[in-house]
Amino acid sequence: MSKQILIALAAAGVLALAGCQSAPPAQTAATPTVSDEAKAALAKAEADVKAASAKNALWTTAEGALKAAKDAAAKGDSAGVIKNAKTASDHAKMGTDQKAYPLMSVK
Repeated sequence: MSKQILIALAAAGVLALAGCQSAPPAQTAATPTVSDEAKAALAKAEADVKAASAKNALWTTAEGALKAAKDAAAKGDSAGVIKNAKTASDHAKMGTDQKAYPLMSVK
């Protein structure tokens, strides 16, 4: 009788381990996508901010807007990317333009 119990326990153990043999397929997280227009706006903003930074003319608002555009891209928000990328580009251009202004004006 004890031999039958041991065989039954061994069979139950083998069946339990057989169930653990394969893991469920890993689910890949879907990455949000943005429109081509948003991608282009983000690329332009990155280039404009990089150019302004190279000239030591980068405004912090341009940096902040670029970060917001990247965050919006990570969430798949095309409208947010376009809006913030445009702000980043505009502020980077204004910072670069400001370098041409005289430091002081004598009157």
